[in-house]
Amino acid sequence: MPTIPGVPTTVLVAPDSFKGTLSAAAVAEAIGRGLQDAGRPVDLCPVADGGEGTLEALLPAIEGELRTANVSDPLRRPIEAAFALGDGVAVVEMAAASGLGLVDPGERDPVAATTYGTGELIMAAVQAGADVVHLGVGGSATTDGGAGALEAIRDAGGLGGARILVLTDVRTPFEHAARVFGPQKGADPDAVARLTRRLNSQARRFRRDPRGVPMTGAAGGLSGGLWAELGAELLPGAQFVLDAVDFDRRMRAARAVVTGEGKLDQQSLAGKLVSEISTRARQAGVPCHAIVGTRELDSFGVRMLDLQAVLEASTPRQISAAARRLSDVL
Repeated sequence: MPTIPGVPTTVLVAPDSFKGTLSAAAVAEAIGRGLQDAGRPVDLCPVADGGEGTLEALLPAIEGELRTANVSDPLRRPIEAAFALGDGVAVVEMAAASGLGLVDPGERDPVAATTYGTGELIMAAVQAGADVVHLGVGGSATTDGGAGALEAIRDAGGLGGARILVLTDVRTPFEHAARVFGPQKGADPDAVARLTRRLNSQARRFRRDPRGVPMTGAAGGLSGGLWAELGAELLPGAQFVLDAVDFDRRMRAARAVVTGEGKLDQQSLAGKLVSEISTRARQAGVPCHAIVGTRELDSFGVRMLDLQAVLEASTPRQISAAARRLSDVL
């Protein structure tokens, strides 16, 4: 590719995971291959919003290493789960211990499912030396208001001065967690009503009431329980991860950004990762493009995100081919 002196040539590749199929790193590598085949230099920057892939995205940022711990799954069965540990800082994905992917569809029990294993994983990180635990809370199987995690933390002797920073991509308050997220975890209308009553009862017993507070309903109220009882800080996951991986500096050094996610739809407009990336790119005057598994967003929505081009692809080979086509307009 011909270059113009003083004009950036690198393309910043910053996708989210294609949830359930490809990790953010795998998507970034596939996009990078396609762009490099077309002669474009790339800077690979897989990212996350507090859900799947948060540990992988933050591992280099904290200069950490992977550790494992024996914990409980959502139905209290023993499993081994990973966390990342750097110098006094840990990254935990609650989905590793309490995620929907750990429970087969036929055995999902939204009422019985517990976050106890997440509490065990947090305590494993604290006992390994973490003073700060970054907790990504996407992909949960639970709606227990954090009761299980709080029980596990108490059983292990408490945080001992360690802090929890909860990273989430939703603003749902505690009392709406069952209504908004329960059905995707297997809750029918009766179960949603029962879970909502249980959450309201919990809220009244907590040290402070999480109801009405944005982001307290994430992971079936886990974020709210940790906020209410342990003073956890609630943070927008996309913003936190992008800042941690030095996204803005890397973006300003690029000629364009290519992002992506599994499904581009109306939810993408509501503070999701693609929205945060496209907003930052627009403010910096850097063109932003997307490769997505499925596009369900109309042209008006795409214009709202200020995406210059949106291509659909779902396998690594298709993603690389889409990136090669995209290189013509970069």
